[in-house]
Amino acid sequence: MRIIKTAILSFGMSGRVFHAPFIALHTGFKLVGVLERSKNESLQFYPDIHIYRTLEEVLNDERIELVVVNTPTNTHFEFCKKALEAGKHVVVEKAFTTTVAEAIELIELAESRKLMLSVYQNRRWDSDFSTVRSIIEKGVLGEIFEAEFHFDRYKETLSPKLHKEVPGPGAGLLNDLGPHLIDQALSLFGMPTALFAYIQTLRPASAVDDAFAITLFYSDKKLLLKSNLLIREALPAFVVHGKKGSFIKSRADIQEAALLANEKPNLMDWGTEATSEQGLLHTEINGEIIRQQIPTIQGNYHHYYEGIYHAIANGAPAPVTAQDGLHVMQIIEAALTSNSAKQIIPIQ
Repeated sequence: MRIIKTAILSFGMSGRVFHAPFIALHTGFKLVGVLERSKNESLQFYPDIHIYRTLEEVLNDERIELVVVNTPTNTHFEFCKKALEAGKHVVVEKAFTTTVAEAIELIELAESRKLMLSVYQNRRWDSDFSTVRSIIEKGVLGEIFEAEFHFDRYKETLSPKLHKEVPGPGAGLLNDLGPHLIDQALSLFGMPTALFAYIQTLRPASAVDDAFAITLFYSDKKLLLKSNLLIREALPAFVVHGKKGSFIKSRADIQEAALLANEKPNLMDWGTEATSEQGLLHTEINGEIIRQQIPTIQGNYHHYYEGIYHAIANGAPAPVTAQDGLHVMQIIEAALTSNSAKQIIPIQ
């Protein structure tokens, strides 16, 4: 079995929680090292790895095939470009870049070097969203004409991560939680024909956007994406209406909480939601009206890195392509334009 030697560019929450556990778990990867400029925190979890002190040290290590760019969003373009120019495959955290132009340049560079470039959209493998996808794909709701996706939290105080709270490229909620909602929407329904966005700053001390509502318009449906950091009592995260019925589901994936508690992503029962969080299906099947709870599909971020392995080792398509990341950036840029102009913006 080919072993893909991998380096991670930071060991904050993203590196410790979302990347290192799944790289270490997968038999096709070897976590060789982590970039920590002054600390050695990753050694507490992975004592046999190497600590890099500079990006150049990572890129000059000929053992490394895959680089995980999980640094602040405003560094993604520069670090991805350097990694690709050094001949490394790249997984980059969301948001992909800070502009559409940057995304296009990285895609062209990766293609010219025949390297894999993928955006880490792990929320495609949340238990709640996986269940929503399954219900839609089974067709039990009939033709979908309307849906709402929410990603709400209550965090009145500012994040200690300054790159999220200081105005500048990549800052704000639209670039933080927005890519999750947008990617989920596009992975189900594709690119819309137009959108309208309303972006706000609500927290008293905030200098960046912390609430947004984006309506995506399709020829046969509309989809509302909402996120807000001042929602104490959240509405259901997924509400989907078709011409035969509806499905309602809470956001209840447990993987992030388990990973924060340093639990290992055991593949047998990992990502299993409480039965109390099951979604409600109300529809008509074979002439019979049903209204019942639907068992939640197991969530597992391991599937993302399984896909990355096959993309690098076997030439399969990446589980989330760079083109997927570009589409998210196109929606974000159009949303900013719409909010500024207070107009519906067509999507080319």
